Amino acid sequence: MHLVKPAFAKVAISALFAVVLVVVCGVIFRSTPRAKSQPKRIVIAASTLLDGKGHVLKNTRIVIEGDKIVALEPNAGPIDYDLSGLTVLPGWIDSHVHITWSFDENGKSQGAGVTTPQATLQSAANAWATLMAGFTTVQSVGSLADIPLRDAIAKGELAGPRILTSAQPLLGQGESSGTPDEIRAFVRKQKEAGADLIKLFAANSVRRPEMTLSQAQLNAACDEAKKLGLRTLVHAYKDAVRAAALAGCTEIEHGVLATDDDLKLLAQKGTWLDPQAGLVMENYLLNKEKFVGTPGFSEEVFPVIKELIPQYQEFTKRALKVPGLKIVFGSDALAGSHGRNAEEFIDRVRNSGMDPIAAMVAANSLAAEALGMSNQIGSVAPGLQADIIALDGNPLTDITAVRRVVFVMKGGVVYKHLPRGH
Repeated sequence: MHLVKPAFAKVAISALFAVVLVVVCGVIFRSTPRAKSQPKRIVIAASTLLDGKGHVLKNTRIVIEGDKIVALEPNAGPIDYDLSGLTVLPGWIDSHVHITWSFDENGKSQGAGVTTPQATLQSAANAWATLMAGFTTVQSVGSLADIPLRDAIAKGELAGPRILTSAQPLLGQGESSGTPDEIRAFVRKQKEAGADLIKLFAANSVRRPEMTLSQAQLNAACDEAKKLGLRTLVHAYKDAVRAAALAGCTEIEHGVLATDDDLKLLAQKGTWLDPQAGLVMENYLLNKEKFVGTPGFSEEVFPVIKELIPQYQEFTKRALKVPGLKIVFGSDALAGSHGRNAEEFIDRVRNSGMDPIAAMVAANSLAAEALGMSNQIGSVAPGLQADIIALDGNPLTDITAVRRVVFVMKGGVVYKHLPRGH
């Protein structure tokens, strides 16, 4: 999110929510065209393979046993899935989504923390749509409601991408956010709740970019997270970008209004940057009637959103020119854009000048490294999870091919295999 953040109420995950999620949505999962039992050994033939690290391999075969890739062998056989003529690559990683954010029964935005049966079912649908779009791992930042969804998918009770969640975010509110010691306690509480990372709001929006957490507060949050083995993602604009980097935080979300010197500092510190080049704001405009009138979305805000899109794209363009700056893929997908995450690729390449191969790597090996999971996902290599997707077309020559995902395998299980020419 960029302009305005609806208040994130503290959410109590009820037993009813967990039951609905696992039982009701589990029925949906079992009725979907999820995988039939897979053979122990699977061989995929690929004429064009993007390995996730920037290399293009030709005419090879991927050998899978169980949930892992065990070899790349040009002559392996027999072939179980012939993906010749398609572009094969690792399942994408989206570093910034709000997977439980949905529209209510009246078609209005209801945020990410609602735990009604309707919202729970919608969360399951969001997860399915995201997986079908080729995203096998996502980082969902901003709601305790993510946790039961994450766990149900991990247990195989629902079909969806692997989810890492920040649980409840720390909303920057100046001194009222707490003393450094109180902020450290908040971070520990999220760890106890099951958070995979910590999300911090260090500024409001691009229109109101003033810092909402002090340097001391940021220092405390990011230091405590690091002691607990957790990464920190910081929603930041302008001065908050530099402050977060100086605090040793892991990753900056958005970052608009940061100076070139700020961006150079990120590169120097090894701080990751996740800018957005269009999808999230385009989604607000596309679904205006579903957002207007909900918290933070008055009629007057939509012309401003439209005017800001070029500013975000120009910022991304500027960031791409900074040597050594590590830029990952994050769509900020929320209600209305789940399953359309890949449109952010098109915005980055078409409107911000990102090299197509770099755009793919940003959602593969670079994103895996940022998540601390490069030994598990992000590349097509022996020993890694068998997360494999295929596109009808080549994104290196036609970036719109990212819209045409025709094959999805996650952890060795095939969830989507459309006939050629579909």
